[in-house]
Amino acid sequence: MLIRGHNLLELISNCYELRGVMAKRENYNELYLFMQVVREGSFTAAAQRLGLAQSGVSRSVRELEERLGVQLLVRTTRKLSLTHAGEQLYQTAESAFDALDSGLATLAHYRQTPSGTVRINASQHAIDKCLLPKLAIFKQRYPDIRLELINESRFVDIITERFDAGVRLGAEVSQGMIAVRITPDMEMAVVAAPGHFRRYGFPQTPADLVAHPCIAYQFADGSDYQWELVEDGKKITHRPEGQWALSDSYMEAQAARLGLGLAYVPLELVADDLEKGTLIRVLQRYSLRMDGLYLYYPHRNVSPALRAVIDTLKM
Repeated sequence: MLIRGHNLLELISNCYELRGVMAKRENYNELYLFMQVVREGSFTAAAQRLGLAQSGVSRSVRELEERLGVQLLVRTTRKLSLTHAGEQLYQTAESAFDALDSGLATLAHYRQTPSGTVRINASQHAIDKCLLPKLAIFKQRYPDIRLELINESRFVDIITERFDAGVRLGAEVSQGMIAVRITPDMEMAVVAAPGHFRRYGFPQTPADLVAHPCIAYQFADGSDYQWELVEDGKKITHRPEGQWALSDSYMEAQAARLGLGLAYVPLELVADDLEKGTLIRVLQRYSLRMDGLYLYYPHRNVSPALRAVIDTLKM
């Protein structure tokens, strides 16, 4: 650590370097007591200020002089005065302890103000609709924290791939992980462009989906998401059949806008389209409400920077 242009250890060492004599580090207390005696003007006043016995303070300063091999104080019945060597040591020590105080204050600042890098694995949807809006306050509140939001739709081992946290739907996580809810439940919506319905008509029940080209969401392992719907209070699934399989909900929504088929996406991704009429929603009464997004992370070694992220995101 550099403080005031000096190396901190060198400054402390300078407190003991006098006329080529280097004292041992365990004698810092004796040096501090010497400084207090000089500042207070007497052994008695220094002892009272520090809550120590006067004899102990006097003995420590005397042992410091013996160790250095020089006299630091001229003792008389009326007052204490510094020798030339004592003046030199006092000035050096005062500068060093001031620098030390400054260094400790800097450390306290870092303890109170989290810093460092936090890497989070999340989908584009999670980043756009939750992480960026909520974490935008870090620019003012935590300027020393660097946030790395990595957009991936696949499930990853956040420990192996050196992420501090990940975001996923639902609270189910592997052993040793903690999940914190960061969004409300997410409503899904079956949507398509107006032109699609002019050609294929409007499906009235989930069974009608077999007559429609559907845009599939494909996981990293190559499997397709089976659309989860609710009928008569029970969860049912529909296997999307069509020409297109995409690995991102944003791309699904865009494909639907282009008239490529029905898409089953989070409602919040297409709310503006529904309001403008560029997309039309169907089968609303059958749509599923999914668990919201959760931030998950290892339960051990939560850094102050990650803790700030958790506290900001959690509901």
